[in-house]
Amino acid sequence: MEANKPQQSAKAATAGHNVRGIKNAFLVIIACFIVAVCLFLFFFGHPSHFELESAEGITSMAFTDVKANPTDLIGTIYMGGVIVPILQTLFLTVIVLSVERYIALKSAKGKGNITKFVADVKKCLATNDINKAQQLCAKQKGSVAAVVSAALVRYEEMDKNTILSKEQKIATLQKEVEEATAMEMPSLQQNLPIVATLTTLGTLVGLLGTVIGMIKSFQALGASGAPDSSELSKGISEALVNTAFGIATGAFAVISYNFYTNKIDNMTYAIDEIGYSIVQSFAATH
Repeated sequence: MEANKPQQSAKAATAGHNVRGIKNAFLVIIACFIVAVCLFLFFFGHPSHFELESAEGITSMAFTDVKANPTDLIGTIYMGGVIVPILQTLFLTVIVLSVERYIALKSAKGKGNITKFVADVKKCLATNDINKAQQLCAKQKGSVAAVVSAALVRYEEMDKNTILSKEQKIATLQKEVEEATAMEMPSLQQNLPIVATLTTLGTLVGLLGTVIGMIKSFQALGASGAPDSSELSKGISEALVNTAFGIATGAFAVISYNFYTNKIDNMTYAIDEIGYSIVQSFAATH
């Protein structure tokens, strides 16, 4: 029973820390899809963006069989077809999850500068002032502070332990740092795999829309008699609009994923650095 007490107390140090973030990304995708469809039907498909003799009673071009040419870029985007709301869903999802990761990683970073926090904790370890180091963790908060706090709790427990050998104590301390880090990493990396998937998916869906648009263009060219210029332009518009949305989604997703991955790496480096210092401090003073 006593052997379990140190582990429970050490885990309690990280139990109180929660990184803010959206737990269910599926709901985000559903919400983005609803918004994208509404935008497609009632904003991009609004009659004011098309040449019509009378738009009275018409709320969207989707609810009428009247053929019309777009008068601006917004109407041209509507001509991109049914693939457009799918691409808009992917694009909005990337934006929402990027904002969500910004908020989550900001809370994970804590209140102060991580580099200064690590340096201050190192100074406390040099003077063996564990209480002050814990106070710094309580003030800093965030993922790095949570890992350091858990390691310091185990540090004090090993300091009072008279049963284990020095090598066993060091190994236990190293294990605690690794376990505390492993508990924080999922919350830091949450939703980033979805952003990484959208990097490729956005481009592929855009390519699908491009191919569909080109097929329609060639059908218009291959029609008997004179080619239907309106159908030809509609097919080209569909191809180009979907290409643009696909590239924009993929590019934004790549930038977002790499940006936040770099931030997580910086936090991981800080955790590794302070964890190594805690272990080395224990080894030097015991």
